[in-house]
Amino acid sequence: MDIRQIVMVSSMRDPIVNDLCELFGFEVAFNDPGVGHFGLENAVIPIGTDFLEVVSPVKDNTTAGRFLEKRNGDGGYMIIIQVDDFEISKGLVEKKNIGVVWETDLPEAKAMHLHPKQMGGAILSLDWMNPKESWKWAGPEWTSHISGPVSGVDGVEIQSSNPDEMFKDWLEVLGSTKSDPEKRIIFLDNTWLKFISDTDGRGAGISAFSLKSENHHVIYERAKDLGLMNGDFIQLGGMKFHLV
Repeated sequence: MDIRQIVMVSSMRDPIVNDLCELFGFEVAFNDPGVGHFGLENAVIPIGTDFLEVVSPVKDNTTAGRFLEKRNGDGGYMIIIQVDDFEISKGLVEKKNIGVVWETDLPEAKAMHLHPKQMGGAILSLDWMNPKESWKWAGPEWTSHISGPVSGVDGVEIQSSNPDEMFKDWLEVLGSTKSDPEKRIIFLDNTWLKFISDTDGRGAGISAFSLKSENHHVIYERAKDLGLMNGDFIQLGGMKFHLV
């Protein structure tokens, strides 16, 4: 079980995508017409064999649009965790009585989006792929668009007015056996989730992404040139980016 895709929401897709590609050397692999079902447009970007997606509302009265209003601007929106056994994950969700706002069941992909009001902080999607290394949401040619010095997702930080409760809720739903309750960290196979107190007044939500890169010093210098550094982290699209 690991974080496979992180998602940002923005009122305007292209400026954020352009900044991400210029800063990190990314390439867009896919614009998924399927997200039109949610009143959105998107761009999916490979990060090694993980993914970063940017979504923007193109219709009124969308979940993404309400999220932008609630958190006063762009920011983190969704975390997609790839699971090994979809039925076990579904059982944990049902045991916790978490609502599922969207679900799909295909031979090559299964997924369920959990109700954000119950999970708090973000939309959590639990996804299963066949074969495991594939990723339906990135289109048929995503491997040819892997670019730049960032090799994958390291972890995600989520803030809340009650991070202890949120940590326990997510831990129960994920069924993870590895965690640090004192630091409120859930350890997955190769990635992690950390729950912190809301310190910026924006309310519950994803506050930071941590990405893996062996050339992070080069990226930080580029971020300085682009005016995207804020102290010791990159600030882009309402998000903090850390590199390890």
